[in-house]
Amino acid sequence: MKMYALFLVGILSLSPLFGGGKTDSGDRNSAVAETGLAKYVFLFIGDGMAMSQISSAEVFSTARSSRDVTITKLGFTQFPVSGLTTTYDAGTFITDSASAGTAIATGNKTLSGVINMDAGKTQSFKTIAEYAHEAGMKVGIVSTVTLNHATPASFYAKVPSRSDYYDIAVQLADSGFEYFAGGSIDQRTGKNRDQRDAVELAKSRGYTYVDTKTAFSALRPDGGKVIAVNQTLQDSGAMPYEIDRREEDLSLADYTQKGIDLLDNPAGFFLMVEGGKVDWACHANDAGAAIHDVLALDTAVGRALAFAEKHPGETLVVITGDHETGGLTIGFAGTQYDTFFDKVGLQRRSYVSFDEDVLKPYKARTQRAQAKLSDLIPAINESFGINFDGLSAYQKEQIEFAFQRSMGNEQQRSFAEDQYLLYGGYEPLTVKLTQVMNQTAGIGWTSYAHTGVPVPTFAKGIHQEVFGGYYDNTDLFYKLASAMNLQVR
Repeated sequence: MKMYALFLVGILSLSPLFGGGKTDSGDRNSAVAETGLAKYVFLFIGDGMAMSQISSAEVFSTARSSRDVTITKLGFTQFPVSGLTTTYDAGTFITDSASAGTAIATGNKTLSGVINMDAGKTQSFKTIAEYAHEAGMKVGIVSTVTLNHATPASFYAKVPSRSDYYDIAVQLADSGFEYFAGGSIDQRTGKNRDQRDAVELAKSRGYTYVDTKTAFSALRPDGGKVIAVNQTLQDSGAMPYEIDRREEDLSLADYTQKGIDLLDNPAGFFLMVEGGKVDWACHANDAGAAIHDVLALDTAVGRALAFAEKHPGETLVVITGDHETGGLTIGFAGTQYDTFFDKVGLQRRSYVSFDEDVLKPYKARTQRAQAKLSDLIPAINESFGINFDGLSAYQKEQIEFAFQRSMGNEQQRSFAEDQYLLYGGYEPLTVKLTQVMNQTAGIGWTSYAHTGVPVPTFAKGIHQEVFGGYYDNTDLFYKLASAMNLQVR
């Protein structure tokens, strides 16, 4: 790994193609014209997205309209170049998003929970986005989760803990990047709510802050730096899951397109777009929500491809994952060699929506002694497409057990030590319903956390060829830097 990185750094320093030394926007324009370097770079990251999440989306895309045993390929899986990327970090084979984001953004390994600092938490690393910005390119960061969450933060912040949300928010304001969009800013007045509002700080740094669809639509390229927060927010200030998104709400594709519109300029741009809630859905073993968010990411990639068609020979589009989440498999012991992905299409809401709109209100108005699972059967059928009467006796027993756990009934408390293995810390009834629905469709899970399997990387555009093969996530930094004519150190 170190030898490979040194080899690329050598190329960057010595080759006429990659140049050496800091460049300004004029130098960069000349280099692009002379050598065909990547002027417009899109990096899409499906958080928690490995081949199983991608394949599930492709199988579902066919199954919802046909019984043919085939797949409808996503746009990005048809890219001309694909590779396989390892994801381990400095301390474990199963990384988290902070250490994985650090590897992708800076080319360095670190410990889980650490963003752009070494394992000793004393040395900080410069990111690919910062190098691009220094070279005169405009930079945009888009995510469906909060903008100071681990993955987006990995492109502009340096903190010893990903939980330092306020410090990350301050560094967002100080980054000078031209475009942040998607979810909200978490803990914007600090953990104890006693700090200067990070949004007000960003405004003082020249950012325009918008949080309505009307104001977002009015943004124009000559309007300066922007922080655009989605008008509709869901769990922890993130954008809603795609399965829960209303037709009138903005989508990940909308934020990607606006980024293109605002960032396009003669010196080029770097735009990172994260489908962050693929990960969150997989943590909760909600295949339906995860699949719809993978499809939403693919739609956003389509906006980049449309731009690339207008700028051939200047644009590079890369899609990868930071790690896999949940141990998702196409196949379940109860269905053996069969799958029934059409059943996923019957799901109408995410686990979060069911929690917030159905179960939480029911618990608030119903005393434990009077609670009956039968009260919720109509909502269960409507939300997850589960025909309760058609379930096996064992499945019904599992759901009843989970319902009692959700209601906190005394007779179930002796099983508290199994709570995590059974429900992963989520609302017991809700996660059991997603599990039963998934199992009926022939989908299995092994974890509520991340796993250590490699993730695929896809590339299309100028210098796409360097993204083929089997390599580490740290190599993505060097491959991007080489394509963009950036001197890294």
